[in-house]
Amino acid sequence: MKKSLVLAAVAAALLMSGCSQKKPEVDMTKQETTEKAAPAVTEADTGVSGVVGAEEVSDLTTLPENARMAKIKELEASAKKIYFDFDKYNIRPDQEPRVDEDARLFSSDAAKDLTIKIEGNCDEWGTDEYNYALGLKRAKTVRDAFAIKGIDESRMVMVSYGESNPVCTEHTRECWAKNRRVEFELLP
Repeated sequence: MKKSLVLAAVAAALLMSGCSQKKPEVDMTKQETTEKAAPAVTEADTGVSGVVGAEEVSDLTTLPENARMAKIKELEASAKKIYFDFDKYNIRPDQEPRVDEDARLFSSDAAKDLTIKIEGNCDEWGTDEYNYALGLKRAKTVRDAFAIKGIDESRMVMVSYGESNPVCTEHTRECWAKNRRVEFELLP
């Protein structure tokens, strides 16, 4: 009798607990920035002749709301995704020019008043918890690189989506490589 009561209680507890929902891990803490002198990124460094829209409008706050949001989306579309190796969070040498170009874009007059949301993503390998932590480490690495290049850390927030935000769902190496990335969203 006791055994069946215990089993019934355990079964009821399992039924009532249900499945947990995945939520992105967000780091909203602002760390003290260390004063580091970083060389200015020039056109010669990046090979980019100009920032999209920077010469047209320098202050987005003067635009009407719909034009402002369109300009923000245009700037976002200009940002490059940063890709990572399997199970790594260091910036690959072939991705450094992309980081430089993004730092230049986010330092431009057109983007100077916007908050940069740095979104870390992973492929499907590993546990949910591990992938959320890895996505956050990837976002932190990019944030630190931007800080070294002169972008104020108070303008940046990080979020990890782990494996919950794939751009490709096929089960191939090429697809998994596309999912190991950091993306950016600009917030007014």
